[in-house]
Amino acid sequence: MTGWEHTYSGKVRDLYASAEHPGIVLMVASDRVSAFDHVLSPGIPGKGALLTELSLWWFDQLADVPNHLATGEIPAEFAGRAVLAKTLEMYPVECVVRGYLTGSGWAEYRETQTVCGIPLPEGLTDGDRLPEPIYTPAWKAPMGEHDENITFERTVELVGLEAATALRDASLRIFAKASAIAEARGVILADTKFEFGADPETGALTLADEVLTSDSSRFWDKTEYDASRASAQAPPAGSFDKQIVRDWLAAHWDKTGTPPELPPEIVEQTAARYRELIERLTHPEVLEG
Repeated sequence: MTGWEHTYSGKVRDLYASAEHPGIVLMVASDRVSAFDHVLSPGIPGKGALLTELSLWWFDQLADVPNHLATGEIPAEFAGRAVLAKTLEMYPVECVVRGYLTGSGWAEYRETQTVCGIPLPEGLTDGDRLPEPIYTPAWKAPMGEHDENITFERTVELVGLEAATALRDASLRIFAKASAIAEARGVILADTKFEFGADPETGALTLADEVLTSDSSRFWDKTEYDASRASAQAPPAGSFDKQIVRDWLAAHWDKTGTPPELPPEIVEQTAARYRELIERLTHPEVLEG
């Protein structure tokens, strides 16, 4: 690409910089899919474009929250799967918010009746809605290392009390707003993670990276969820996220060595659920019609 130089690749996204655009990065969403801190093969066709479309839609819904988007022309070869973003001083924290008990939180609860060290009431089951959403930050590990759940107190040690408090409060506030938006469309936001940085010019807390996508969140069909609760079943298997990938991988890999290749049916099911989530959220009138 003329004028843009590759500077970094994460599990899913690639970053490019340009001398002609100081303070701006080109963030490209690939079709790579990761689970259990490993990039898997093959990718999910069209996934990068779906993630980009959904993030942009959510940024519009959260217009009152400062975000990293910048204006400018996207190179033609990355049209539909990239955004221009302001360079931020990123916090090394993944701001996880959980509204429901599931996944690794459920596994910990069964052992200790806590999630990331936060005590929870007795008698909860997999998929239960929590009395109120909880903030469970994680330290964002470098590529190839495992992210690590940390306490709020550890976050204070990493970024200071003022920033740690701002990260927690913003995360819970955005989660509450997004949950209401999703539920109005028949979708439950079970949990998600946010990433923030400080604007280098103003110091303002700024929402960055992807937001509320199928990669960074668990979304459930509300009708299916209500039915599962009525019959005392676990959360619905057909979630609008990469849980299909996680479940298949957990059943076919012991988490040592190289993960196995995803079979074609798992790839297609995942892509279909990503597409359906976008339709459910962005075009609810079509589904109602």
